[in-house]
Amino acid sequence: MGIKGLMPFVSDHAPLAVKETKMEAMTGRMVAIDASMCLYQFLVAVRQGEAQSNLSNADGEVTSHIQGFLNRTVRMLECGIKPVYVFDGKPPELKRDTLDAREERKKTADADLTSAIETGDSDEIRKASHRSTRVTPQMNADVQELLGLLGVPVVLAPSEAEATCAALCRAGLCYASVTEDMDVLPFGTTVMLKNFFDTESARAGTKRPVFEVTLAPLLQQLHITMDSFIDFCIMCGCDYCGSPRGVGPTTAFKLLKKHGSLEAAIATLDAKQLPPPEAWQVDAARQIFKALEVSDASALSLQFKSPQTDALKMYLIDRHSFAEARVEKVLARLRASRASGSQSRLDSFFVSKGPKVVPDSAKFDPFKKKAASGTSSGKKRAGPSNSSGKAAGGSGAGGKRPRS
Repeated sequence: MGIKGLMPFVSDHAPLAVKETKMEAMTGRMVAIDASMCLYQFLVAVRQGEAQSNLSNADGEVTSHIQGFLNRTVRMLECGIKPVYVFDGKPPELKRDTLDAREERKKTADADLTSAIETGDSDEIRKASHRSTRVTPQMNADVQELLGLLGVPVVLAPSEAEATCAALCRAGLCYASVTEDMDVLPFGTTVMLKNFFDTESARAGTKRPVFEVTLAPLLQQLHITMDSFIDFCIMCGCDYCGSPRGVGPTTAFKLLKKHGSLEAAIATLDAKQLPPPEAWQVDAARQIFKALEVSDASALSLQFKSPQTDALKMYLIDRHSFAEARVEKVLARLRASRASGSQSRLDSFFVSKGPKVVPDSAKFDPFKKKAASGTSSGKKRAGPSNSSGKAAGGSGAGGKRPRS
């Protein structure tokens, strides 16, 4: 779910923190990708037939996720992008209610799908099949093996993937976190890329712009600290804590600014608006955003290696029934992307050295306590810069307003 209503709010109230970009603009950069998000996307989108079933191999095992990750990864490598996939670990206990609710919705969708198949309603079959999608441990293992054969690094997060993506960005190992879940921002990522893979759906006419959201100008424009931003996100509604009924982002922000703290803001509400005590564990939710266990960035070696061509062919053709001609085309694309002079930066992926680490003094750390800058609200604040050094325009400068 992420944070309810956060993207439209940021677009309206911190436009200098948001700018439109495109996948190709990330050439030469390493990005941390929420792998679980990708898995779900492929299981929903890569389907066939009247029953909207996933692709499968000769043994009946689902392969939609394998095809999706293969195509997506090769596409990024062709663009000169360095993808680092981060996989979820054990979810926080506070997320249990959210996960249980999702499972109940999937059970309902299972029943709806059975009914739709019986009646032959193709539209309802499509909708129900999407709602009933589940990711299994075997699917995670399949993708991790594929990425290893492609020579792309994988990070197994101890808990939420978004938190580790954010940690990799704060450590200077990655430029941005690629995800659709806005909670990567209260987790402290320096930059978030949203709708990053919508270029893949351009043929279907559903392409949306890629949005780059930068945390530092977001906090500056909203005139709040990171602690206050986390409280704001909790009040809007997140995966780890209930939220007050009838309080959207705009109201939540006004209450926090007026009363100075989440506790003081909540005290002004009718008690009937609040979630039950067991679901309203604000302090515990704060700790998740501030101190959830993440992968130790200093101990990671994010090296890109040469693809294991023979093993990759065996994995795709022999084990998962991919057409040999199709696999050969993919391998040709891999070879071309490495040999192409226009993508010369790609060659630097396949070296023994690890990624360059940004010095601590040059990093933006949202969790570090800083003295007040003294900048008044009436003064112009700087937004993120593009390659020319000019202020980046967001939705407030004539760009499309992000609503998703």
